[in-house]
Amino acid sequence: MNAMSSRKFIMFGLAPALLIYGLFVFVPVVWSAYYGFFNWSGFGDKQYIGLANYAEIIQDSTFWRSLKNNIIFVLAAVFGQVPIALALAVILHKNTWMQRFLRSAIFLPMVMSTVVIGMVWQYIYHPQIGILNFLLDAIGLSGWKLNWLSDAGIAVYSLIPPLIWSFVGLYLIIFSSALQNIPGEIHDAAELDGAIGWRRLAYISLPIIWTTVQVAIILCISGSLKSFDLVYIMTRGGPAHATELLATYMYNSTFTSYRYGYGSAISTMIVLISLLLIGTSQWLTSRKSRSS
Repeated sequence: MNAMSSRKFIMFGLAPALLIYGLFVFVPVVWSAYYGFFNWSGFGDKQYIGLANYAEIIQDSTFWRSLKNNIIFVLAAVFGQVPIALALAVILHKNTWMQRFLRSAIFLPMVMSTVVIGMVWQYIYHPQIGILNFLLDAIGLSGWKLNWLSDAGIAVYSLIPPLIWSFVGLYLIIFSSALQNIPGEIHDAAELDGAIGWRRLAYISLPIIWTTVQVAIILCISGSLKSFDLVYIMTRGGPAHATELLATYMYNSTFTSYRYGYGSAISTMIVLISLLLIGTSQWLTSRKSRSS
Protein backbone atom coordinates (compact mmCIF):
# COMPACT_ATOMS: atom_id res chain seq x y z
CA MET A 1 0.00 0.00 0.00
CA ASN A 2 1.58 3.30 -1.13
CA ALA A 3 1.52 6.57 0.84
CA MET A 4 -1.47 8.00 -1.06
CA SER A 5 -3.54 4.87 -0.48
CA SER A 6 -2.58 4.87 3.20
CA ARG A 7 -3.77 8.45 3.62
CA LYS A 8 -7.06 7.67 1.88
CA PHE A 9 -7.56 4.62 4.08
CA ILE A 10 -6.88 6.66 7.23
CA MET A 11 -9.28 9.43 6.15
CA PHE A 12 -11.93 6.86 5.29
CA GLY A 13 -11.57 5.34 8.75
CA LEU A 14 -11.68 8.72 10.50
CA ALA A 15 -14.58 10.08 8.47
CA PRO A 16 -17.44 8.64 10.63
CA ALA A 17 -15.88 9.92 13.87
CA LEU A 18 -15.16 13.33 12.35
CA LEU A 19 -18.72 13.55 11.01
CA ILE A 20 -20.21 12.75 14.42
CA TYR A 21 -17.83 15.19 16.12
CA GLY A 22 -18.73 17.92 13.64
CA LEU A 23 -22.48 17.40 14.04
CA PHE A 24 -22.54 17.24 17.84
CA VAL A 25 -19.65 19.56 18.77
CA PHE A 26 -18.61 21.95 16.01
CA VAL A 27 -22.08 22.74 14.60
CA PRO A 28 -23.62 23.54 18.04
CA VAL A 29 -20.68 25.86 18.80
CA VAL A 30 -21.25 27.73 15.53
CA TRP A 31 -25.01 27.92 16.15
CA SER A 32 -24.44 29.18 19.68
CA ALA A 33 -22.14 31.93 18.37
CA TYR A 34 -24.85 32.84 15.85
CA TYR A 35 -27.59 33.08 18.49
CA GLY A 36 -25.33 35.37 20.53
CA PHE A 37 -26.19 38.19 18.09
CA PHE A 38 -29.91 37.98 18.90
CA ASN A 39 -32.30 38.87 21.68
CA TRP A 40 -34.27 35.64 21.99
CA SER A 41 -36.27 34.08 24.80
CA GLY A 42 -36.16 30.61 23.25
CA PHE A 43 -39.67 31.02 21.89
CA GLY A 44 -41.03 33.08 19.05
CA ASP A 45 -39.11 35.42 16.80
CA LYS A 46 -35.49 36.42 17.31
CA GLN A 47 -34.47 40.08 17.29
CA TYR A 48 -31.07 40.86 15.83
CA ILE A 49 -29.14 43.15 18.19
CA GLY A 50 -25.58 42.79 16.89
CA LEU A 51 -22.93 42.96 19.62
CA ALA A 52 -25.31 44.19 22.33
CA ASN A 53 -25.11 40.90 24.27
CA TYR A 54 -21.32 41.04 24.28
CA ALA A 55 -21.37 44.69 25.35
CA GLU A 56 -23.63 43.72 28.24
CA ILE A 57 -21.27 40.89 29.19
CA ILE A 58 -18.37 43.33 29.49
CA GLN A 59 -20.40 45.41 31.98
CA ASP A 60 -21.87 42.40 33.81
CA SER A 61 -20.32 42.07 37.28
CA THR A 62 -21.70 38.54 37.68
CA PHE A 63 -19.90 37.45 34.52
CA TRP A 64 -16.59 38.78 35.81
CA ARG A 65 -17.15 37.12 39.19
CA SER A 66 -17.88 33.87 37.38
CA LEU A 67 -14.69 34.27 35.35
CA LYS A 68 -12.70 34.94 38.54
CA ASN A 69 -14.11 31.77 40.12
CA ASN A 70 -13.27 29.82 36.97
CA ILE A 71 -9.69 31.11 37.07
CA ILE A 72 -9.49 29.92 40.69
CA PHE A 73 -10.69 26.50 39.51
CA VAL A 74 -8.16 26.44 36.67
CA LEU A 75 -5.27 27.29 39.00
CA ALA A 76 -6.47 24.72 41.55
CA ALA A 77 -6.67 22.06 38.84
CA VAL A 78 -3.32 22.81 37.20
CA PHE A 79 -1.37 23.29 40.43
CA GLY A 80 -3.37 20.75 42.42
CA GLN A 81 -4.41 17.83 40.25
CA VAL A 82 -1.30 17.65 38.07
CA PRO A 83 1.41 17.76 40.81
CA ILE A 84 -0.55 15.45 43.13
CA ALA A 85 -1.22 12.97 40.35
CA LEU A 86 2.43 13.06 39.23
CA ALA A 87 3.67 12.49 42.79
CA LEU A 88 1.25 9.61 43.26
CA ALA A 89 2.28 8.12 39.91
CA VAL A 90 5.92 8.14 41.01
CA ILE A 91 5.11 6.69 44.44
CA LEU A 92 2.79 4.00 43.00
CA HIS A 93 4.97 3.28 39.98
CA LYS A 94 5.71 -0.35 40.82
CA ASN A 95 3.23 -3.03 39.85
CA THR A 96 2.70 -4.72 43.23
CA TRP A 97 -0.82 -5.75 44.24
CA MET A 98 -0.96 -3.04 46.92
CA GLN A 99 0.00 -0.30 44.48
CA ARG A 100 -2.50 -1.60 41.92
CA PHE A 101 -5.17 -1.49 44.63
CA LEU A 102 -4.24 2.07 45.62
CA ARG A 103 -4.30 3.22 41.98
CA SER A 104 -7.75 1.70 41.57
CA ALA A 105 -8.97 3.32 44.80
CA ILE A 106 -7.72 6.75 43.73
CA PHE A 107 -9.30 6.30 40.28
CA LEU A 108 -12.66 5.30 41.82
CA PRO A 109 -14.19 8.83 41.84
CA MET A 110 -13.83 8.92 38.04
CA VAL A 111 -16.40 6.11 37.69
CA MET A 112 -18.79 7.57 40.27
CA SER A 113 -21.72 9.77 39.37
CA THR A 114 -21.06 13.47 39.88
CA VAL A 115 -24.40 13.69 41.69
CA VAL A 116 -23.17 11.14 44.22
CA ILE A 117 -19.84 12.96 44.63
CA GLY A 118 -21.62 16.27 45.17
CA MET A 119 -23.98 14.79 47.75
CA VAL A 120 -21.11 13.08 49.60
CA TRP A 121 -19.20 16.35 49.89
CA GLN A 122 -22.34 18.20 50.91
CA TYR A 123 -22.59 15.86 53.90
CA ILE A 124 -18.87 16.29 54.63
CA TYR A 125 -19.32 20.09 54.73
CA HIS A 126 -22.70 20.06 56.52
CA PRO A 127 -22.48 22.58 59.42
CA GLN A 128 -24.41 20.35 61.90
CA ILE A 129 -23.83 16.72 60.90
CA GLY A 130 -20.83 17.05 58.60
CA ILE A 131 -17.74 14.97 59.28
CA LEU A 132 -15.40 17.95 58.79
CA ASN A 133 -16.86 20.01 61.62
CA PHE A 134 -17.13 16.83 63.72
CA LEU A 135 -13.39 16.19 63.31
CA LEU A 136 -12.59 19.80 64.15
CA ASP A 137 -14.62 19.38 67.34
CA ALA A 138 -12.86 16.11 68.15
CA ILE A 139 -9.37 17.63 67.96
CA GLY A 140 -10.28 20.75 69.90
CA LEU A 141 -10.55 23.19 67.00
CA SER A 142 -14.20 24.12 67.44
CA GLY A 143 -13.38 27.72 66.60
CA TRP A 144 -12.51 26.64 63.07
CA LYS A 145 -15.99 25.26 62.39
CA LEU A 146 -17.64 27.12 59.53
CA ASN A 147 -20.63 27.02 57.22
CA TRP A 148 -18.39 25.84 54.41
CA LEU A 149 -20.86 26.10 51.53
CA SER A 150 -23.04 28.99 52.72
CA ASP A 151 -20.30 31.45 53.66
CA ALA A 152 -19.74 33.64 50.59
CA GLY A 153 -16.14 34.30 51.59
CA ILE A 154 -14.98 30.67 51.54
CA ALA A 155 -17.60 28.77 49.53
CA VAL A 156 -15.66 28.76 46.26
CA TYR A 157 -12.51 27.53 48.00
CA SER A 158 -14.53 24.77 49.70
CA LEU A 159 -15.27 23.39 46.23
CA ILE A 160 -11.58 22.91 45.41
CA PRO A 161 -11.00 19.69 47.46
CA PRO A 162 -13.89 17.81 45.77
CA LEU A 163 -12.73 19.13 42.39
CA ILE A 164 -9.20 17.79 42.90
CA TRP A 165 -10.40 14.54 44.49
CA SER A 166 -12.78 13.85 41.60
CA PHE A 167 -10.22 14.05 38.79
CA VAL A 168 -6.80 13.34 40.26
CA GLY A 169 -7.30 9.64 39.48
CA LEU A 170 -7.53 10.34 35.75
CA TYR A 171 -4.15 12.09 35.67
CA LEU A 172 -2.66 9.41 37.93
CA ILE A 173 -3.48 6.77 35.29
CA ILE A 174 -2.18 9.00 32.49
CA PHE A 175 1.13 9.67 34.26
CA SER A 176 1.49 6.05 35.39
CA SER A 177 1.16 4.88 31.79
CA ALA A 178 3.69 7.47 30.61
CA LEU A 179 6.22 6.49 33.29
CA GLN A 180 5.80 2.77 32.56
CA ASN A 181 6.55 3.42 28.89
CA ILE A 182 10.01 4.80 29.70
CA PRO A 183 12.54 2.07 28.80
CA GLY A 184 14.17 0.48 31.81
CA GLU A 185 17.61 0.94 30.26
CA ILE A 186 17.25 4.71 30.70
CA HIS A 187 16.61 4.30 34.42
CA ASP A 188 19.55 1.90 34.73
CA ALA A 189 21.87 4.34 32.98
CA ALA A 190 20.62 7.22 35.16
CA GLU A 191 21.23 5.18 38.30
CA LEU A 192 24.80 4.46 37.22
CA ASP A 193 25.32 8.20 36.77
CA GLY A 194 24.01 8.87 40.28
CA ALA A 195 20.57 10.16 39.31
CA ILE A 196 18.22 8.50 41.79
CA GLY A 197 15.00 9.48 43.56
CA TRP A 198 13.67 12.93 42.82
CA ARG A 199 16.79 13.83 40.82
CA ARG A 200 15.94 11.07 38.36
CA LEU A 201 12.36 12.37 38.16
CA ALA A 202 13.45 15.96 37.59
CA TYR A 203 16.26 15.35 35.08
CA ILE A 204 15.25 12.09 33.36
CA SER A 205 11.62 11.06 33.72
CA LEU A 206 9.91 14.47 33.67
CA PRO A 207 11.60 15.72 30.45
CA ILE A 208 10.69 12.44 28.73
CA ILE A 209 6.99 12.64 29.69
CA TRP A 210 6.76 16.42 29.35
CA THR A 211 4.42 16.19 26.35
CA THR A 212 2.08 14.08 28.51
CA VAL A 213 2.20 16.78 31.19
CA GLN A 214 1.26 19.35 28.54
CA VAL A 215 -1.74 17.27 27.52
CA ALA A 216 -2.78 16.95 31.18
CA ILE A 217 -2.58 20.72 31.61
CA ILE A 218 -4.79 21.23 28.54
CA LEU A 219 -7.32 18.77 29.94
CA CYS A 220 -7.21 20.54 33.31
CA ILE A 221 -7.85 23.96 31.77
CA SER A 222 -10.62 22.85 29.44
CA GLY A 223 -12.26 20.71 32.12
CA SER A 224 -12.13 23.48 34.73
CA LEU A 225 -13.58 26.10 32.38
CA LYS A 226 -16.58 23.92 31.59
CA SER A 227 -17.09 22.77 35.20
CA PHE A 228 -20.79 22.67 35.91
CA ASP A 229 -22.29 19.57 37.45
CA LEU A 230 -20.33 19.40 40.71
CA VAL A 231 -20.91 23.09 41.47
CA TYR A 232 -24.57 22.93 40.44
CA ILE A 233 -25.21 19.96 42.71
CA MET A 234 -23.41 21.42 45.73
CA THR A 235 -24.23 25.15 45.64
CA ARG A 236 -26.10 26.02 42.40
CA GLY A 237 -23.76 28.99 42.13
CA GLY A 238 -24.71 30.49 45.50
CA PRO A 239 -24.69 32.02 47.94
CA ALA A 240 -25.22 35.33 46.11
CA HIS A 241 -23.21 34.13 43.05
CA ALA A 242 -20.19 33.42 45.30
CA THR A 243 -19.58 30.07 43.55
CA GLU A 244 -20.99 31.02 40.16
CA LEU A 245 -18.95 29.69 37.25
CA LEU A 246 -19.18 30.61 33.59
CA ALA A 247 -21.02 27.37 32.79
CA THR A 248 -23.53 27.72 35.64
CA TYR A 249 -24.08 31.39 34.80
CA MET A 250 -24.67 30.46 31.16
CA TYR A 251 -27.14 27.75 32.25
CA ASN A 252 -29.03 30.09 34.59
CA SER A 253 -29.15 32.87 32.00
CA THR A 254 -30.42 30.50 29.33
CA PHE A 255 -32.79 28.11 31.09
CA THR A 256 -33.79 30.07 34.21
CA SER A 257 -33.96 33.64 32.90
CA TYR A 258 -34.89 32.49 29.37
CA ARG A 259 -32.29 34.73 27.75
CA TYR A 260 -31.10 32.32 25.10
CA GLY A 261 -29.23 34.95 23.14
CA TYR A 262 -27.35 36.19 26.18
CA GLY A 263 -26.59 32.64 27.31
CA SER A 264 -25.29 31.83 23.84
CA ALA A 265 -23.01 34.86 23.97
CA ILE A 266 -21.65 33.66 27.33
CA SER A 267 -21.00 30.19 25.87
CA THR A 268 -19.08 31.80 22.99
CA MET A 269 -17.00 33.73 25.52
CA ILE A 270 -16.24 30.45 27.32
CA VAL A 271 -14.88 28.99 24.07
CA LEU A 272 -12.75 32.08 23.38
CA ILE A 273 -11.40 32.21 26.94
CA SER A 274 -10.61 28.48 26.79
CA LEU A 275 -8.67 28.92 23.56
CA LEU A 276 -6.79 31.89 25.03
CA LEU A 277 -5.80 30.08 28.23
CA ILE A 278 -4.89 26.84 26.45
CA GLY A 279 -2.83 28.74 23.88
CA THR A 280 -1.04 30.65 26.66
CA SER A 281 -0.32 27.46 28.61
CA GLN A 282 1.01 25.75 25.48
CA TRP A 283 3.28 28.71 24.75
CA LEU A 284 4.63 28.74 28.30
CA THR A 285 5.19 24.96 28.46
CA SER A 286 6.77 24.96 24.99
CA ARG A 287 9.19 27.67 26.11
CA LYS A 288 10.09 25.55 29.12
CA SER A 289 10.71 22.47 26.97
CA ARG A 290 12.90 24.47 24.56
CA SER A 291 14.94 25.99 27.38
CA SER A 292 15.46 22.62 29.08
